[in-house]
Amino acid sequence: MIRIAHHPIYAHPLPEGHRFPMLKYDLLPEQLVRQGTCTMEQFFSPEIIEEEHVFRAHKPEYYRDLVTQQLEPRAARKIGFPLSAALVKRELMIAQGTLQGCLYALKHGIAFNIAGGTHHAFSDRGEAFCLLNDQAIAAQYLLHSGKAAQILIIDLDVHQGNGTAEIFRENSSVFTFSVHGKSNYPFRKEESDLDIALPDNTDDETYLSIIGEKLPELFNRLQPDFVFYLCGVDVLAEDKLGRLGLSMEGARKRDELVLSLCHARKVPVQCSMGGGYAPDIRTIVNAHANTYQVARDLYE
Repeated sequence: MIRIAHHPIYAHPLPEGHRFPMLKYDLLPEQLVRQGTCTMEQFFSPEIIEEEHVFRAHKPEYYRDLVTQQLEPRAARKIGFPLSAALVKRELMIAQGTLQGCLYALKHGIAFNIAGGTHHAFSDRGEAFCLLNDQAIAAQYLLHSGKAAQILIIDLDVHQGNGTAEIFRENSSVFTFSVHGKSNYPFRKEESDLDIALPDNTDDETYLSIIGEKLPELFNRLQPDFVFYLCGVDVLAEDKLGRLGLSMEGARKRDELVLSLCHARKVPVQCSMGGGYAPDIRTIVNAHANTYQVARDLYE
């Protein structure tokens, strides 16, 4: 059975420009239950993560400035959201949801976080709506606790995982693999262990061919004992913040490639949802729901 971390939407009003993309966090669970992909019993609401886990991925000074809302104005502006205690609390819950998902995946093969995929959070700062890097925090926990020795992070969001790349730059136990739009944010890229920067309007056939070639090579070479999958749906052609050209079916086949490899090789995988900014909220929710349907068909 798939296990899914779900988090309450912000308890305080957001500015108009931020409300629309947040709707998917409430609509997606409803869709999954209505379609029969999941039941309510599969969802859990995490607590706040313990500080010691955060400090393995983030500098204590940054974390404390964030929690006390003492970030310098320039650093706060880079995050993009108006900072509040409720926002920080939710981010701490997201990180704990990913960590708990890892523990479940170790026993049952796979787990999801409805939110997460905050890959623009660096060790010492946040950027682009990312305050704390949930998958980096969880990866460090797995290594520290001896629950994993070689981790592969597969980041297929349309934006490069620059924060994740920075956090694990000197860590050979974590291999960072990012496939993203060449012309997309961040315009100054970090260096992942393997980056594939794609031109605008890359289509299904090209994209899937690259993924289908590179992923088996990485599994064979690295022999990972845990995988993190950032499965953003901002790769769709209609996405407002993306510049690639995937169809809904192409994005689904992408998920099938990744999750089929994990399933066939019995490598536990934790999935965080990442971005999705199509003009029609139904497109975003349906694209994310496809990822869960692929996992259900494989793991149940």
